[in-house]
Amino acid sequence: MKKFYKLMYIFIISSICGYFIEFIWSLITKGIFINHSAVVIGPFNFAYGICAVALTVLLYKFRNDSFLKIFLIGFIGGSILEYIMSWGMELVLGFTAWDYSNMFLNINGRICLLFSIFWGGLGILWIKIIYPQIDKLLKKINPQMYKIIVICLTIFLVFDIIFTISCVMRAREADKGIQPNNSYERLLDKTFNSKYLKNMFNNNWK
Repeated sequence: MKKFYKLMYIFIISSICGYFIEFIWSLITKGIFINHSAVVIGPFNFAYGICAVALTVLLYKFRNDSFLKIFLIGFIGGSILEYIMSWGMELVLGFTAWDYSNMFLNINGRICLLFSIFWGGLGILWIKIIYPQIDKLLKKINPQMYKIIVICLTIFLVFDIIFTISCVMRAREADKGIQPNNSYERLLDKTFNSKYLKNMFNNNWK
């Protein structure tokens, strides 16, 4: 259970950091604000959270091994993870947030050599530098509060995910011309509608 708590903290911290990384990157490269959150409430980019957890699980027992070994594990493991995430996003949402079809040595546009190399380098950076700092930070939290915080955040995220699915389903209905049946659906049409979701999903909403 202790490992689960730590992985949830890593997931949440990385999801939030990932959101702000994407936020800053969009402002620098495009000069506009893009909400890269995976859910409609809160700054949570789950892709970063999933990647951080995956790298921790894959590399923790190799954290004292050579850079080359860690690079190769990150290279292979990260590439597999990215392919699965791309496929899963297409299966559930009908689109993916990236397409490497024009990149050198790509596989179905889901992964490519350049970003696989990036995964290898990220694996080294994560397990050698970033993870140890997060681990030190978590050890400073009061043990009782440690559990309470992660349990509350987990419950909130579960609710947020369910609510987001509800918003997506209603937005698709509205796009088909289906009128709202109640005040809840009318609220969704005004707030978390297709325009909002298009921005959130980086203009890939369909």
